[in-house]
Amino acid sequence: MTHRLADPPHDHGNVHSLLDVVGLGVRYGTTEALRDVSFSVGRGELIGVIGPNGAGKSTMFKAICGLVNHTGVVEVNGVHCHGHTERMDIAYIPQRNDSDLHFPITVGELVLAGRRRFRRWWNRPTSDDRAVAAQCLKKVFLEGADDRALSELSGGQLQRAYLARALAQQASVVLLDEALSGVDQPTTLELLEVFRSLTTEGTSLLVATHDLALARRRFDRCLAVNGTLRGDGPPDQVLSVGLLETVFGSGASDAVAD
Repeated sequence: MTHRLADPPHDHGNVHSLLDVVGLGVRYGTTEALRDVSFSVGRGELIGVIGPNGAGKSTMFKAICGLVNHTGVVEVNGVHCHGHTERMDIAYIPQRNDSDLHFPITVGELVLAGRRRFRRWWNRPTSDDRAVAAQCLKKVFLEGADDRALSELSGGQLQRAYLARALAQQASVVLLDEALSGVDQPTTLELLEVFRSLTTEGTSLLVATHDLALARRRFDRCLAVNGTLRGDGPPDQVLSVGLLETVFGSGASDAVAD
């Protein structure tokens, strides 16, 4: 059973929605990984996506981006995405792994990769592409880092570089899978500052996180996922004792104690 809280913003067909997800479901063979997920995302929202390991958070992100087969409807800026695996109005930043740091690419090349949607694959980046990439790096506080190798970046800097690529892609919605995991508190606060600055410009971010206390304090809204959408609303309501025990099991509410 999904707990709908505080007039949740699901309003399929609302012209003000950036993203509409209706009846999303994913199966891996005979295993149902996700079922009947529906919600909408408005402009400039910062949303925490919570749930235990294996709950379907990453699967939901991949389905929204068209990276896995799914049932249901995904619309971005009012455009139906059915049958389109390349949904360039959505940027997906998966969980980081060590191989990211050893990939032989510079920060500038990474960000320019986000401009590929605007030209044929065989064309080289234009001066306009490079200007946009430089502006995106400035927005995430990595101005002048174009020539640095990814291997030279800290965890927080790497996340900001991927955010810059998403901005260069001109994505309306950015999905970040565990972007705040494995970074220290100053880096977490730095990333949250970047997230908030992007929402003021109209970009919406969905951030999967295991840090329930952080979700309560820093996000505008939370989606609780465990096989389906269990809750959707303001953090204080989604992170209530009753709903947390539904999603995580008994004792989960201790994780959000201040």
